[in-house]
Amino acid sequence: MKNLDKVVYMRKNYLALLLIFTLSAVSLQSQVLVLDGNYQGRDIYVQNPFSSSGVGFCVYEVRVNNEVTTDEVNSSAFAIDFNMLNLKIGDPLNIEIIHKEGCDPIVINPEVLKPISTFELTSITVDKNNVLKWSTTNEAGILPFIIEQYRWNKWVKVGEVQGKGTENLNNYEFKLVPNSGNNKVRVKQIDSTNKPRYSEVAEFNSQSYVVNYSPEKVKKEIIFTHTTMYEVYNMYGNIVMRGYDKTIDVSTLKKGKYYINYDNRFGDTFEKK
Repeated sequence: MKNLDKVVYMRKNYLALLLIFTLSAVSLQSQVLVLDGNYQGRDIYVQNPFSSSGVGFCVYEVRVNNEVTTDEVNSSAFAIDFNMLNLKIGDPLNIEIIHKEGCDPIVINPEVLKPISTFELTSITVDKNNVLKWSTTNEAGILPFIIEQYRWNKWVKVGEVQGKGTENLNNYEFKLVPNSGNNKVRVKQIDSTNKPRYSEVAEFNSQSYVVNYSPEKVKKEIIFTHTTMYEVYNMYGNIVMRGYDKTIDVSTLKKGKYYINYDNRFGDTFEKK
C-alpha cells in the first residue's frame, strides 16, 4: 500500500513539473512583433539575437499574411523573402515575427513596407463646374493626393483625396473654389522619403466675381463683396487668421496694421482700430 501511495505521489509531482515546464515554454515563446504595410518589391532584413536563456535564437517563426514562411530563422540575421508569395507591388502585407520573451529581434529596414509615390498621370483637367479631374496609373500603395492651388504667389493646399494605390487606371475628382480670373492647380503625393511628387499643372479661367473688401479701418468686422478664401498676416509676417467666408471677425486682433490676401489679390492692408 505504501508503494502504491509512493507511485501516486511521484506521478502527481511529475505531472506538476510537466505543467510548469509546459507553461514556461509557452511563456518563453509568447511575443509577436507585428509589421503592416505594402509590398514594394524588397525583402525585410532581421537581426536575430540569442534567446535570453542563451540556447537557440530569439525568433522561431515568421508568418506573412497568416502563412508560415520557409525563411531560415536559425541564424543571427535573416531575410524575409517575399518572392514565393506571388505578390504584386502595392499588395498589403501583415508580418508576424514570433519570438521568445527576454529578447528583441530588430527589423533593419521597416521603411520598405511604406508606400512609395510612383503614380503616373494620364490626364488632369478642370470642367465647367470647377471640378478638378485627374487619372493615374502605376500607384504602389495607398497615399493621399494633396490638391494645391496657386494663390498669392505661392502654392496653397486646398484639399486632399485618398489614393487608391493600384496599378490600373484610377480616376479622381475634387470640387474647387476658384479665384476670379486665371487659376492654376496641381496634385502631389509625399511618401516616406518626404520628397513631394507633383503632377502637371492644370490652368483655367474662372468667371467668378472679382472680390473687394471694406472697411480699411476696422474695429470688429471685415466684409467681402463675395465669399472668398483669405489669409491675414501681422506686421511681422506671421499668419494670424485664415479661412473661407464672406466676413472676418477681427475684434480680437491687437491694434495695428495687417496684411490680407484674398481672391486673387495679395498684400492689401487694413488697420485694426
